[in-house]
Amino acid sequence: MRIEERGEPAAPHLSQSSILNPQSLHDPQSSILLDTTQEDHHIARMAAVALGLTVLENAIPTPLPGVKPGLANIVTLIVLARYGWRAAVWVSLLRVLAGSLLFGNFLAPGFFLSLSGAVCSLAALALSMHLPQRFFGAVTHSILAAFAHIAGQMAVVYLWLIPHSGIAYLIPIFASAALVFGTVNGLIAARFMHEAPTR
Repeated sequence: MRIEERGEPAAPHLSQSSILNPQSLHDPQSSILLDTTQEDHHIARMAAVALGLTVLENAIPTPLPGVKPGLANIVTLIVLARYGWRAAVWVSLLRVLAGSLLFGNFLAPGFFLSLSGAVCSLAALALSMHLPQRFFGAVTHSILAAFAHIAGQMAVVYLWLIPHSGIAYLIPIFASAALVFGTVNGLIAARFMHEAPTR
């Protein structure tokens, strides 16, 4: 804290960059320039699309809490096929983080459920990439990711939220939903990848 003497105004703090460039003192606007690549732009756009699908998905009523179609996984599958697993990880995690901030449940149980499901599905996708492409494609990847997503969430529920063996009765319901939605999302992703040109 600076104490002024004899009523003299305090001089503004001058950084070395301001002294070397006096024009910056008179420019009220400043900006931060980030060195981004074309891949960064693709990831940002696809993460925004995935977030939009998440918002749409939350507006759809479901008969059972926790059973959702997982529309954002379509975007993850497309990114995986076009840009690789690393880009798919970025898109998926950015979607989970931005969605939790948007819906106001960051660091709440819902956030950790989404995060655990996303991490497990990404791990399943990493393993599925090594399957023979002649017999396994987007539909198989989507089904495996859906089952891994449900498994990760059920593990968090049992180990943290509801440590009761009664949740085992819900496994057939969630597994059936994962099979159905995983198949549908895989077919949609395969259709998009077939029609849209790759980079």
